[in-house]
Amino acid sequence: MEFCVEDSTDVHVLLEDHRIVFSCKNADGVELYNEIEFYAKVNSKDSQDKRSGRSITCFVRKWKEKVAWPRLTKEDIKPVWLSVDFDNWRDWEGDEEVELAQVEHYAELLKKVSTKRPPPAMDDLDTNPPPPGSMSSSLSTEIYQEPTKCP
Repeated sequence: MEFCVEDSTDVHVLLEDHRIVFSCKNADGVELYNEIEFYAKVNSKDSQDKRSGRSITCFVRKWKEKVAWPRLTKEDIKPVWLSVDFDNWRDWEGDEEVELAQVEHYAELLKKVSTKRPPPAMDDLDTNPPPPGSMSSSLSTEIYQEPTKCP
């Protein structure tokens, strides 16, 4: 939840298992107060709030995390000042499918990495160094010559 109050002072956030109480003063000194009864129980001990110059953001963790709420408030009527932040929207129904696909993908990757294969055959490698003056040694000499300066 985000309470948008620029240059707020005397900010108080009381988060309980079934409600949040928010109060502060705005830049003009006007006292603001909001009390929201949650639809269901929240984990008040694992929730927190963060203040910035423009707003106060409250991170509220539901008691039953994988259960979708039809609304934030206990009452069926939405207050006019309350709106949904779709930038932070989380669709619970699609999350399980995405998480399952990710787990399957990582399991396949691990299976590929852990599959034991025979070591590559190295019988085509020459174990003897090339004789001096052969093509191989002259190529390596040409590759590592000092660079010349341009006029």
